Amino acid sequence: MAKLYIIPTPIGNLEDITFRAIRLLNEVDLILAEDTRTSSVLLKHYQIENRLQSYHKFNEHKVVSYIMDRLHAGQDIALISDAGTPGISDPGFLIIRECVREGIEVECLPGATAFVPALVVSGIPSDRFCFEGFLPQKKGRMTRLKELAEEDRTMIIYESPYRIIKTLTQLAEYMGESRKAVVCREISKKFEEIQRGTLKELISHFVINEPRGEFVIVVTGKDKDSTTIQEETETN
Repeated sequence: MAKLYIIPTPIGNLEDITFRAIRLLNEVDLILAEDTRTSSVLLKHYQIENRLQSYHKFNEHKVVSYIMDRLHAGQDIALISDAGTPGISDPGFLIIRECVREGIEVECLPGATAFVPALVVSGIPSDRFCFEGFLPQKKGRMTRLKELAEEDRTMIIYESPYRIIKTLTQLAEYMGESRKAVVCREISKKFEEIQRGTLKELISHFVINEPRGEFVIVVTGKDKDSTTIQEETETN
């Protein structure tokens, strides 16, 4: 029976991919790629010669029926994004949901995603956390920030270089300038950078140093000092 494979791809260093992922990308009948130009670089690096088809947020509603037809016809298909795991702030949910509805097997390989290494390296407690992805840009943004201000778990937020200062500033407005946070930039890439401090200190850093690359923000939960939480974890 045909299967849809969800295959994570490196978020930076091209070596961050599994042997199974490489094998499956060679074996499937078709690879769905968020951007065929970006994915071609990865496939060329590993000498993978297989058919690519574009699958992104602007065309997924149009091509999903075609993809389902190919799966029903017995063809195995792999879904990849530009970087990381499809479905995590990337296209993928729609086709996965359709496969589940129609009884087509879906297999997701473990692999690269930005928020896990950011959380682990942050030094902020990781026993309980919530992943927010990208905050709403307009409608619902203020409401979400108010909700997050009351969140007692560690929070993880994705952000672009164009909005990182704005987002840190708004987090400080709702959570207080002294709230501890960590900003990770360009994870696993040549210019990877990790900045730790209060929200006020992080804002000052990026005002002076022009933000570049992709960012992950890790924020301590309300009324939870990281040292205190770590002590509680060790005690229990």
